[in-house]
Amino acid sequence: MSKFIKWFKEIGIKDVDEVGGKNASLGEMYNHLTPLGVNVPNGFAVTATAYKHYLDKNNLWESLKHLFENFNPDDIDELKRVGKTARELIMKAEIPEDLKNEILDNYHKLQVEYGKDVSLAVRSSATAEDSPTASFAGQNETYLNIKGDENVLWAYKMCIASNFTDRSISYKYTHNFNPLKVYLSVTIMKMVRSDLGSSGVMFSLDTETGFRDVVFINAAWGLGENVVQGTINPDSFFVHKPTFKKGYRAVLKRKLGDKEKMMVFSDTLNQANLAEQFTKNLKTPIEKRMRFAISDEDVLTLADWAIKIEEHYSEVNGHYTPMDMEWAKDGIDNRLYMVQARPETVHSQEKVTEFEIYKLLEKGKVLLTGNAVGEKIGAGKVCIMHSMAEAEKFNEGDVLVAPTTSPDWEPVMKKASAIVTETGGRTCHAAIVSRELGKPAVVGAKNATRILKDGQPVTVSCAEGEVGKVYDGILKYEIEKIDISKLPRPKTKIMMNLGNPELAFSLAKLPVDGIGLARMEFIITNYIKAHPMAIKHPEMLSETEKALIDELAFPFDGDAEDFFVKTLSEGAATLAASVYPKKCIVRMSDFKSNEYANLLGGRHFEPVEDNPMLGFRGAARYTHPNYKEGFELECKAMKRAIEKMGFDNIVLMIPFCRRIDEAKRVKETLIENGLGDVEVYMMCEIPNNVILIDKFLEIYDGISIGTNDLTQLTLGVDRDSEIVAFDYDERDEGVKTMVKMAVEGAKRANKYNGLCGQAPSDHPDFAEFLVKIGIESMSLNPDSVLKIIKDIAEMENK
Repeated sequence: MSKFIKWFKEIGIKDVDEVGGKNASLGEMYNHLTPLGVNVPNGFAVTATAYKHYLDKNNLWESLKHLFENFNPDDIDELKRVGKTARELIMKAEIPEDLKNEILDNYHKLQVEYGKDVSLAVRSSATAEDSPTASFAGQNETYLNIKGDENVLWAYKMCIASNFTDRSISYKYTHNFNPLKVYLSVTIMKMVRSDLGSSGVMFSLDTETGFRDVVFINAAWGLGENVVQGTINPDSFFVHKPTFKKGYRAVLKRKLGDKEKMMVFSDTLNQANLAEQFTKNLKTPIEKRMRFAISDEDVLTLADWAIKIEEHYSEVNGHYTPMDMEWAKDGIDNRLYMVQARPETVHSQEKVTEFEIYKLLEKGKVLLTGNAVGEKIGAGKVCIMHSMAEAEKFNEGDVLVAPTTSPDWEPVMKKASAIVTETGGRTCHAAIVSRELGKPAVVGAKNATRILKDGQPVTVSCAEGEVGKVYDGILKYEIEKIDISKLPRPKTKIMMNLGNPELAFSLAKLPVDGIGLARMEFIITNYIKAHPMAIKHPEMLSETEKALIDELAFPFDGDAEDFFVKTLSEGAATLAASVYPKKCIVRMSDFKSNEYANLLGGRHFEPVEDNPMLGFRGAARYTHPNYKEGFELECKAMKRAIEKMGFDNIVLMIPFCRRIDEAKRVKETLIENGLGDVEVYMMCEIPNNVILIDKFLEIYDGISIGTNDLTQLTLGVDRDSEIVAFDYDERDEGVKTMVKMAVEGAKRANKYNGLCGQAPSDHPDFAEFLVKIGIESMSLNPDSVLKIIKDIAEMENK
């Protein structure tokens, strides 16, 4: 019977006090999730009892206790001195003979199981780690590609010494842990050969918004430390859990990362840095940088595991437990493995009913952008740091700007108003610590230390979607706190207008009845960037245009149509996911010819029109020879989103449909493209739509009134003209009569009727008018939703 060693098969989640959070979780997965198909490499824990035995035999307790008497963790110089002394005490001591023998005997057993040449991962596992409020992410050390008796023992000593790294000491004090009562267990496990494959991090929710319905996966080539430490910008993927559980297998959303470098095994010792002597970083070849590090099949396998792991831990804990996980793909056996799972510590602590909205009140010059961490805004003077040696120049409330913000910097990070780094993805350790500290951070902001200057006042905004922005100057912003549970719910359905998939998850908390207008144009402009006909007819393009489209399509095996269809379908599906299973009304493209011409290759396919607002737009394009093939691509994307991805809450909507014959031709085209069984609405925005409402609704399943164009065309006012702006008013009796007639027509046909437009937000009396005529739903901009819900509930109760 071993005194100091426990194999994964002997431990589980209840053994944290003896083997630490990491080991306890590995044992839990090895025993309970391996039977469900989750691959976990074998290994063992060197226990907390061994750690205490090490300190006992070397008489270290009194020396360590003396170090921490009257200790001030906020004094960075004192923190460095105490940390260094504590680590030296442990490293100079000897591993007791009985402990040494047990470690080596069990290492030799792993060699029998996996072969004499097996590489090991030797990782720290603290007994306070992975508690509900503290992840201890990156606070203690990990050593990879360890082989041989001497190196295994050295890595063990380095791990237990890392219980007293500066960052770990500071982190313990921040989270109210006594540094002498947090013990170190050590993981010794088979090393997954991801140096020849890929690896990364995943969460069973969205890390920035807490949106629970997705699995979020990061991936990069080589060993996972670069992703974990935030020194590269990885690929990212989302999978939608509710549709996945229904049997649909598709990636919801993806983004190609730069993946600038990859960590691999090293055969040469690095005497200058013993901690890095077994691994090295190489520059990632350009063809790998331009490809996703894992296949869709891998993404879906990982999502399946994430769901199983979350469900298991939720059951064990007796409450919802979102998970933070690490995975690796072995380049030799080509299999995926789970190498860590711990509870997520930020959003799992939030009250779901509380809604906190940060909003900029001023506009400013954007100095640089990166990946947003969190949804907050912070402002202050820039302090550029390249190492912790410069920590003394950092003042409370400064904006920390650094090449990379590793967890070593936690003592400085907690004093910052915001954090900006040049490298890193949204799941790196620095991002995790930033979230725990409640600080907005923009990571992967290239050249930040060169573009920004020391002492420069800036505002860091993570409140505008996935792209974090650094603005010049201190801008005014507000924080609105709302308890959604106390909001009344009106009888009239309140939906939101949304086109930007990056905002979808952050707005999922809003108590809306769905999305009443999902604009396709934003996805095409910002993600696809190319004209649909340019995708279909590359022979019409210049060499430069062809090269740019080839670059966009490269991660999709060079198939430009596949790139277009997947990108558009995933953008629309992301919007639909945020309100699933509530209705998401996706409007087919409604670019004007001058707007389409600005897309890559668009100049070859678009006419020059004097008044594009009344020209070749909306339904007129869909069956026209000049665009029919482009519309077929749109249809293909929507069919994929609905049928392959499982978003049966998507309803299609046809904009600017002028005549009955046109409506029939478009409906026939939808049927030809496999969308005959999908619910289809029509934008009601032309007077003829109202006049012939009964005939249009023989073709379509409902209407959404577009007040912008309906007002323009009813009053004969160009809504883009400032000169006649005084004549543009949705509250005009003629416009209101048109709206009333449209609603009455839809009710006669017993079909859906709604309104999407700014009018109810801008004019409370117009909202009251809509309630009185019994409109089924209103779709508003997200920033108006909460106010209108409250106002309309009060109107209805009068």
